[in-house]
Amino acid sequence: MSLSVLPGPDVEATFVPARGAAPPRAGRLALWRHGEAIGGADGELELVVPAGRRVRRRTVAVRWWPLGEAIDVLVDLPDGAAPSLRAWATATSLVVELVARGRLLPGRTSDGLDAWRLGPLDPADVERRDRLAASLSPAAHALAVTGARPLRVASPARLVAAFGDAVADTYVRTAAAVAAAGHPAFAAEAPTDVSAAGPWLDTVAVGTGGDAGTALRLVPPEQADGAFTAVLQLRSRQDASLVLDAADLWAAPDVVLSRFGDDAETTVLVALRRAARVWSPARRLLAEARPDRLELADDEVDDLLGSVTDDLAGAGVEVLWPVELLGQVDLRPVVATPTPAAVTEAGFSFESLCELRWQASVGGETLTDAELTTLAEAKRPMVRLRGRWVRADPERLARLRHRSEVSAGAALAAALGADLVVDGESVPAEVEGPLATLAGRLAALDGVARPPAPPGLMAELRPYQARGLAWLAEMAELGLGGVLADDMGLGKTIQLLALHLHRQGQADLAGRPILVICPVSVVGNWAREAERFTPSVPVRRYHGPDRSLVDLEPGALVLTTYGVVRRDAGALGAVEWGLVAADEAQAVKNPLSRTARALRRLPAAARFALTGTPVENRLTDLWALLDWTTPGLLGPLDRFRREVAVPVERHRDPQAIDTLTRVVRPFLLRRRKSDPAIAPELPPKTETDRVVPLTSEQATLYAALVAETMDQVRRAEGISRRGLVLKLLTGLKQICDHPAHYLGQAGPLAGRSGKLDALDELIEVIAAEGESVLIFTQYVAMGRLLERHLAGQGRSTAFLHGSVPAARRQEQVDRFQAGEFGVFVISLKAGGTGLNLTRATHVVHYDRWWNPAVEDQASDRAWRIGQDRPVQVHRMVCEGTVEDRVAKLLADKRALADTVVGGGEGWITELGDDDLAALVALGAGAGEG
Repeated sequence: MSLSVLPGPDVEATFVPARGAAPPRAGRLALWRHGEAIGGADGELELVVPAGRRVRRRTVAVRWWPLGEAIDVLVDLPDGAAPSLRAWATATSLVVELVARGRLLPGRTSDGLDAWRLGPLDPADVERRDRLAASLSPAAHALAVTGARPLRVASPARLVAAFGDAVADTYVRTAAAVAAAGHPAFAAEAPTDVSAAGPWLDTVAVGTGGDAGTALRLVPPEQADGAFTAVLQLRSRQDASLVLDAADLWAAPDVVLSRFGDDAETTVLVALRRAARVWSPARRLLAEARPDRLELADDEVDDLLGSVTDDLAGAGVEVLWPVELLGQVDLRPVVATPTPAAVTEAGFSFESLCELRWQASVGGETLTDAELTTLAEAKRPMVRLRGRWVRADPERLARLRHRSEVSAGAALAAALGADLVVDGESVPAEVEGPLATLAGRLAALDGVARPPAPPGLMAELRPYQARGLAWLAEMAELGLGGVLADDMGLGKTIQLLALHLHRQGQADLAGRPILVICPVSVVGNWAREAERFTPSVPVRRYHGPDRSLVDLEPGALVLTTYGVVRRDAGALGAVEWGLVAADEAQAVKNPLSRTARALRRLPAAARFALTGTPVENRLTDLWALLDWTTPGLLGPLDRFRREVAVPVERHRDPQAIDTLTRVVRPFLLRRRKSDPAIAPELPPKTETDRVVPLTSEQATLYAALVAETMDQVRRAEGISRRGLVLKLLTGLKQICDHPAHYLGQAGPLAGRSGKLDALDELIEVIAAEGESVLIFTQYVAMGRLLERHLAGQGRSTAFLHGSVPAARRQEQVDRFQAGEFGVFVISLKAGGTGLNLTRATHVVHYDRWWNPAVEDQASDRAWRIGQDRPVQVHRMVCEGTVEDRVAKLLADKRALADTVVGGGEGWITELGDDDLAALVALGAGAGEG
């Protein structure tokens, strides 16, 4: 049956059991609608349905749904189904679970046909079934009882029980089952006569259903060295309070026995016979004329604490332990004071090791050494401690003698709320000693007193910057470091310079230099900011062919680049740095890169990463930053991916998000310009998608490229397929930019691109208002075309890209800020970070990087502290293209940026052929420009 008949909440489902002597699997579901016929109806059914304030009998058109077709759909029912259908889906899941647990018994119909039925059921299983029956919606059991006066419907309890037998009888019948059995009985769908085995099948069925069940109740001895006793009981399945010891059963009057059904005595004896097959001590009970209790040896008690309990339950015998007497030994790991001490006057060392030991408790009370010795040396499985019996499990207690070591970083994470991984198992741990004190200080960072502005700082810190200085100072004092993740333009530079001055004022730190690693494009900016805000600090640029660290001035600020760090890690690592900071630290998000490895070789009292995008692409970016500033805090990368990144990014697991947040919060200070208390003086920023049509030439090129490449993609696999997909995406984006870009032409440009035409109109309006604009493109070739096109229109412009030398780069920025030209074309990679371009009031993203964090970072070149006019961001999108469809997906990614950002285009390469074809297909109206 097709899912198309289950479109929404208006399709009801009523179960109709097998009629007469037919096997249970002949039962089926009837699908119907209130007030109208269901599509594809193939029968009629008499139901009792609402009619105003009353109910009446009515014949409705139904579509029959055999259980053989329904089971797979019901166990994975889509959202939005009617309550009656959801109820049968819940019942199906319950039955499948019971069958998986072996609660399945062979039987026969009144005509001798083979039939499986559920059983034996534990009291807990019966309770679940009864709860489901009690919550059954009226439509689910609206089946009219034939000939009933007054009008009655089928009993929910009996209908749910019949449905369980029907699903069980259907679920296990397959061709594979027939092949394995070698005969059709109980394996084939077609009915099989099993009358010859009737007497045996009737015996099997006794005690597995009906009103009574059998149990063994364990009674502890009075004395510590006494023997446990198992008391045989008969328990009512309908009334949990109705229990009868077997000793009383044999002498009980008929009026008592009748409350347990017609075969109470036989039920007990048959259950014992089954139990004896899985647990030999039950044979001693069977040997007695009137079995009632069994004295247990220690090894037999131990059996009943393990898997034998499940085996007995499958045989129809429940094992009951006295909860008020039986205690569980709870073990939890305790991380003690590090050895050697991880917390010293010099700060925190994540490479140190902490001692891990295990602590045992019963009922929340910690056991003494003497009690632990009693447990460990016990010669029997159960030991009496503190008024209760406790299992002396040798395998669990062996952990108490096992001492091991964990990294200080993992221990600190545990103190902050993360689980500790011990022998591959994630467990909550208790941390004591200096690490617990440290975790307490980290938890109280918000209340740290703000230090006064350090002498020599030629600026007044904003309140949030003073808070940032306090956080930086505290983390540096602890030797921990962290990630200062303020939005671009909030003054990360001045906060770090203030920290350096603050530490220079401490006698034991005075004179120690600070190293700042940054992209080439912002070395000059750092030097200028230092000269402006901290003129007393010597500045040394360790960059260029004549770089040197000889005669380094006390307390100097040394500026270098990531490329130099890769080449000169040895020389830089020989200096005793007071601090090391990595600006635009997202550049080292790959922990396996040469740059990241070189950074790890630089010793420092504390390390800080400065970035406006701590999670640029995915959570492993955050791991890479924190593993440099605070190595070991988030554990190994593979485990972080498996236990944190995947649950957060793919499943939005609230527990994983909460744990990650608690561990990371002290080490990451994140402020946004949109926060009301951060920069209330910032003007508004408005973002608009400017949707433009393709020209006929663009549409023709687009459709041809999709047709040609998708044919190749469907035939390719692995790396080759991913390469083709990326090539396709690049080509389509270039076509959307301009046909000349895709074809490698120098021109002509006018009239061939919907985007370029729209850009011309936009710039004309901006120029008429006397304002300036930044145009970002991810392609240098497109940037050159734009520069040439704008110059041809007589507009004063410049183009900043990765090949522009640092000196000329700064010159271009200064000229733009001075108003010498009003249109600044910028390569996204070269100009997306480290630039202050507040002269601009408009930002145009000519093509999309498909990463909200990167685009925001580029937009923040204009929307930052110092901007006093509203900023308008324009994102150019070609209608009906892959750009249009991905733009809609980006809206969701932007909303979830705090937990997951699936950046770049790599995720598109993993789409299936059909999904990829739908993403890149040319939509209606796309070529109407």
